[in-house]
Amino acid sequence: MRHHHPSRRPVDGSDRRFARGPFGPRRGGPGFDELPGYGRGPRASRGNVRAAVLALLAEQPRHGYEIITEIAERSGGAWRPSPGSIYPTLKHLAHEELISLDHQEGKRVFELTDAGKAYVQEHAEELADPWNIPVEPVDEGVAALRDLTQAIHAAAKQVSRAGTPEQIAAAGEVLAQTRRSLYLILAGEPVAPEQSSAATR
Repeated sequence: MRHHHPSRRPVDGSDRRFARGPFGPRRGGPGFDELPGYGRGPRASRGNVRAAVLALLAEQPRHGYEIITEIAERSGGAWRPSPGSIYPTLKHLAHEELISLDHQEGKRVFELTDAGKAYVQEHAEELADPWNIPVEPVDEGVAALRDLTQAIHAAAKQVSRAGTPEQIAAAGEVLAQTRRSLYLILAGEPVAPEQSSAATR
Protein backbone atom coordinates (compact mmCIF):
# COMPACT_ATOMS: atom_id res chain seq x y z
CA MET A 1 0.00 0.00 0.00
CA ARG A 2 1.33 3.37 -0.97
CA HIS A 3 1.54 6.11 1.61
CA HIS A 4 0.78 9.68 0.60
CA HIS A 5 2.97 12.43 2.05
CA PRO A 6 1.24 15.79 1.42
CA SER A 7 4.16 17.80 2.79
CA ARG A 8 6.74 16.51 0.32
CA ARG A 9 6.33 15.97 -3.43
CA PRO A 10 8.67 15.35 -6.34
CA VAL A 11 9.72 18.49 -8.17
CA ASP A 12 9.28 17.17 -11.68
CA GLY A 13 6.84 17.19 -14.54
CA SER A 14 4.65 14.52 -12.87
CA ASP A 15 3.51 16.99 -10.24
CA ARG A 16 0.80 19.03 -11.94
CA ARG A 17 0.82 21.69 -9.26
CA PHE A 18 4.53 22.16 -9.84
CA ALA A 19 4.02 22.48 -13.60
CA ARG A 20 1.21 24.99 -13.21
CA GLY A 21 2.85 27.06 -10.51
CA PRO A 22 5.40 29.85 -10.83
CA PHE A 23 8.08 27.29 -11.62
CA GLY A 24 6.23 25.68 -14.54
CA PRO A 25 6.63 26.37 -18.27
CA ARG A 26 6.06 30.03 -19.10
CA ARG A 27 3.19 30.83 -21.39
CA GLY A 28 3.47 32.89 -24.53
CA GLY A 29 7.18 32.36 -25.18
CA PRO A 30 10.17 33.94 -23.47
CA GLY A 31 9.97 37.16 -21.52
CA PHE A 32 12.17 40.20 -22.01
CA ASP A 33 14.73 38.90 -19.52
CA GLU A 34 15.23 35.75 -21.59
CA LEU A 35 15.84 37.41 -24.93
CA PRO A 36 19.48 37.80 -26.04
CA GLY A 37 20.85 41.22 -25.15
CA TYR A 38 17.68 42.24 -23.32
CA GLY A 39 18.07 40.92 -19.80
CA ARG A 40 18.57 42.59 -16.48
CA GLY A 41 22.24 41.70 -16.46
CA PRO A 42 24.83 39.39 -17.98
CA ARG A 43 23.60 36.01 -19.18
CA ALA A 44 25.07 33.29 -17.01
CA SER A 45 25.82 29.81 -18.26
CA ARG A 46 23.74 26.86 -17.13
CA GLY A 47 26.66 25.84 -14.95
CA ASN A 48 26.66 29.19 -13.17
CA VAL A 49 22.93 28.95 -12.45
CA ARG A 50 23.25 25.38 -11.20
CA ALA A 51 26.22 26.23 -8.99
CA ALA A 52 24.47 29.29 -7.54
CA VAL A 53 21.32 27.33 -6.69
CA LEU A 54 23.27 24.53 -5.02
CA ALA A 55 25.47 26.96 -3.09
CA LEU A 56 22.46 28.84 -1.71
CA LEU A 57 20.53 25.71 -0.80
CA ALA A 58 23.63 24.39 0.98
CA GLU A 59 23.21 27.31 3.41
CA GLN A 60 19.49 26.81 4.08
CA PRO A 61 16.22 25.81 2.38
CA ARG A 62 14.86 28.58 0.15
CA HIS A 63 11.92 29.28 -2.13
CA GLY A 64 12.43 30.16 -5.78
CA TYR A 65 11.96 33.93 -5.52
CA GLU A 66 14.37 34.04 -2.59
CA ILE A 67 17.00 32.31 -4.72
CA ILE A 68 16.57 34.91 -7.46
CA THR A 69 16.80 37.88 -5.11
CA GLU A 70 19.72 36.39 -3.18
CA ILE A 71 21.75 35.93 -6.37
CA ALA A 72 20.98 39.52 -7.35
CA GLU A 73 22.09 40.78 -3.94
CA ARG A 74 25.31 38.76 -3.83
CA SER A 75 26.26 39.80 -7.35
CA GLY A 76 25.73 43.45 -6.47
CA GLY A 77 22.79 43.65 -8.85
CA ALA A 78 24.92 42.64 -11.83
CA TRP A 79 23.14 39.30 -12.25
CA ARG A 80 19.44 38.85 -11.62
CA PRO A 81 18.40 35.54 -13.22
CA SER A 82 14.88 35.19 -14.54
CA PRO A 83 12.41 32.53 -13.37
CA GLY A 84 12.89 31.02 -16.83
CA SER A 85 16.45 30.06 -15.88
CA ILE A 86 16.04 29.28 -12.17
CA TYR A 87 13.01 26.99 -12.15
CA PRO A 88 14.14 24.65 -14.95
CA THR A 89 17.43 24.31 -13.06
CA LEU A 90 15.55 23.38 -9.90
CA LYS A 91 13.58 20.85 -11.90
CA HIS A 92 16.76 19.26 -13.29
CA LEU A 93 18.33 19.11 -9.84
CA ALA A 94 15.19 17.37 -8.55
CA HIS A 95 15.44 14.79 -11.34
CA GLU A 96 19.01 14.14 -10.16
CA GLU A 97 17.62 13.73 -6.63
CA LEU A 98 19.92 16.47 -5.36
CA ILE A 99 17.04 18.62 -4.08
CA SER A 100 13.46 18.14 -2.94
CA LEU A 101 10.39 20.32 -2.46
CA ASP A 102 9.11 20.71 1.07
CA HIS A 103 6.65 22.86 3.04
CA GLN A 104 7.90 25.16 5.78
CA GLU A 105 5.70 27.70 7.54
CA GLY A 106 3.13 27.45 4.76
CA LYS A 107 5.67 28.08 1.98
CA ARG A 108 7.03 25.74 -0.65
CA VAL A 109 10.77 25.65 -0.27
CA PHE A 110 13.59 23.72 -1.92
CA GLU A 111 16.22 21.93 0.12
CA LEU A 112 19.17 19.65 -0.49
CA THR A 113 18.70 15.92 -0.15
CA ASP A 114 21.39 13.79 1.49
CA ALA A 115 22.75 13.15 -2.00
CA GLY A 116 22.73 16.89 -2.67
CA LYS A 117 24.66 17.64 0.51
CA ALA A 118 27.25 15.05 -0.43
CA TYR A 119 27.51 16.53 -3.93
CA VAL A 120 28.07 20.03 -2.55
CA GLN A 121 30.84 18.78 -0.26
CA GLU A 122 32.55 16.92 -3.10
CA HIS A 123 32.38 19.96 -5.42
CA ALA A 124 33.02 22.72 -2.88
CA GLU A 125 35.71 24.41 -4.95
CA GLU A 126 33.59 24.30 -8.10
CA LEU A 127 30.61 25.85 -6.31
CA ALA A 128 32.56 28.64 -4.60
CA ASP A 129 31.37 32.19 -5.39
CA PRO A 130 29.25 31.26 -8.46
CA TRP A 131 27.66 34.73 -8.70
CA ASN A 132 30.98 36.39 -9.48
CA ILE A 133 30.57 36.45 -13.28
CA PRO A 134 31.99 38.93 -15.80
CA VAL A 135 29.78 41.95 -16.32
CA GLU A 136 29.39 43.24 -19.84
CA PRO A 137 28.44 46.89 -20.36
CA VAL A 138 24.78 47.41 -21.23
CA ASP A 139 23.99 49.60 -24.22
CA GLU A 140 22.23 52.79 -23.08
CA GLY A 141 19.58 52.46 -25.75
CA VAL A 142 18.81 48.89 -24.71
CA ALA A 143 18.66 49.93 -21.06
CA ALA A 144 16.28 52.80 -21.86
CA LEU A 145 14.05 50.51 -23.92
CA ARG A 146 14.02 47.95 -21.13
CA ASP A 147 13.00 50.60 -18.59
CA LEU A 148 10.25 51.83 -20.91
CA THR A 149 8.82 48.34 -21.40
CA GLN A 150 8.75 47.84 -17.66
CA ALA A 151 6.89 51.14 -17.25
CA ILE A 152 4.39 50.14 -19.94
CA HIS A 153 3.88 46.78 -18.26
CA ALA A 154 3.16 48.53 -14.94
CA ALA A 155 0.69 50.90 -16.62
CA ALA A 156 -1.11 48.07 -18.41
CA LYS A 157 -1.35 46.14 -15.17
CA GLN A 158 -2.91 49.15 -13.48
CA VAL A 159 -5.46 49.56 -16.27
CA SER A 160 -6.39 45.87 -16.08
CA ARG A 161 -7.01 46.20 -12.35
CA ALA A 162 -8.76 49.56 -12.12
CA GLY A 163 -10.01 50.35 -15.62
CA THR A 164 -13.53 50.09 -16.97
CA PRO A 165 -14.25 47.55 -19.71
CA GLU A 166 -14.07 50.38 -22.25
CA GLN A 167 -10.71 51.58 -20.91
CA ILE A 168 -9.31 48.05 -20.91
CA ALA A 169 -10.42 47.56 -24.51
CA ALA A 170 -8.86 50.89 -25.53
CA ALA A 171 -5.61 49.99 -23.79
CA GLY A 172 -5.57 46.67 -25.62
CA GLU A 173 -5.90 48.47 -28.97
CA VAL A 174 -2.99 50.78 -28.11
CA LEU A 175 -0.77 47.86 -27.14
CA ALA A 176 -1.72 45.87 -30.24
CA GLN A 177 -0.86 48.85 -32.44
CA THR A 178 2.40 49.36 -30.58
CA ARG A 179 3.34 45.75 -31.19
CA ARG A 180 2.65 46.08 -34.91
CA SER A 181 4.70 49.28 -35.06
CA LEU A 182 7.66 47.64 -33.34
CA TYR A 183 7.73 44.84 -35.89
CA LEU A 184 7.55 47.40 -38.70
CA ILE A 185 10.57 49.16 -37.19
CA LEU A 186 12.43 45.86 -36.94
CA ALA A 187 11.63 45.10 -40.57
CA GLY A 188 12.90 48.50 -41.66
CA GLU A 189 9.45 49.61 -42.78
CA PRO A 190 8.15 53.15 -42.23
CA VAL A 191 5.73 53.69 -39.37
CA ALA A 192 2.75 55.89 -40.16
CA PRO A 193 2.48 59.05 -38.03
CA GLU A 194 -0.80 57.95 -36.52
CA GLN A 195 0.77 54.61 -35.63
CA SER A 196 3.73 56.32 -34.01
CA SER A 197 1.54 58.65 -31.97
CA ALA A 198 -0.67 55.77 -30.86
CA ALA A 199 2.39 53.85 -29.72
CA THR A 200 3.74 56.69 -27.57
CA ARG A 201 0.68 58.37 -26.13
